[in-house]
Amino acid sequence: MDAKAQVLTIAGSDSGGGAGIQADLKTFQELGAFGCSAVTAVTAQNTQGVHGIYPMDRQAVKEQLDAIGTDFDIRALKTGMLFDAGIIEETAQGIKRYGWERLVIDPVMIAKGGASLLQQEAVEAIKTMLVPLAAIITPNIPEAEALSGIDITDDASRRKAAEAILSLGAEAVVIKGGHSSDPDVAEDFYLDQQGMVILLRAERLQTEQTHGTGCTFSAALTAELGKGKPVEEAFFTAKEFIQAALAYPLNIGHGHGPTHHAAYKESIEKEVVHLVRESSDLFSNGYDKRRY
Repeated sequence: MDAKAQVLTIAGSDSGGGAGIQADLKTFQELGAFGCSAVTAVTAQNTQGVHGIYPMDRQAVKEQLDAIGTDFDIRALKTGMLFDAGIIEETAQGIKRYGWERLVIDPVMIAKGGASLLQQEAVEAIKTMLVPLAAIITPNIPEAEALSGIDITDDASRRKAAEAILSLGAEAVVIKGGHSSDPDVAEDFYLDQQGMVILLRAERLQTEQTHGTGCTFSAALTAELGKGKPVEEAFFTAKEFIQAALAYPLNIGHGHGPTHHAAYKESIEKEVVHLVRESSDLFSNGYDKRRY
């Protein structure tokens, strides 16, 4: 019997359990991967906001990565909240030291309640030290704007922002559609270095139970990549996973409640999650045309 896929999250801890390493480990478990973790910061956090941030010392991050790298066969990994340039540098060095591949970057910058989770000078560190190592990076629209320097107002500017992010060295980018102005549809936009464009559309669910959506989506991608799935297939599963987690709210807490990580299996059994997946006709110049 083959060993269970071993994957890693390098991220902050959420005491409320809806985001950060807690969300990542729950997602890994639900998708059949074994999750390891390196904690970059401890937050005092709940559904109503972030009440305190306590970053780890660089040496503590290094020793966690070394403990994992010398004992586990990490097949894919993700980064979440990295907080400052020193932790980003330590993370990049650890990834290189152990030759870890299939890196998913969730460029966590702002919490749901508005608290900053990334120091401003750290944005440049992500761009120069971490993005070149990435198999895929998963910014939401504000994060994509910060990374690219481009305001995203329509399909054309979204494409330009994605191309700018790819120029930093990532193999692929997904610009998530949760922050778009479309009231009916959440559309995620995928672009890779080979010019493949994929749009994944799902019904926009009217809910405030959205805490940890970015963490959960990127963790689902990581779990599937760790199991050996192609990036395109992993992207589709991750979209299904987060859609189910939003469609079956737990209604926990008094603010932005957490998504329901255990909902995916039930939703697949009932065949209630429906996505539209297709290539885009908007970007025909040099782009591979495929329909799924």
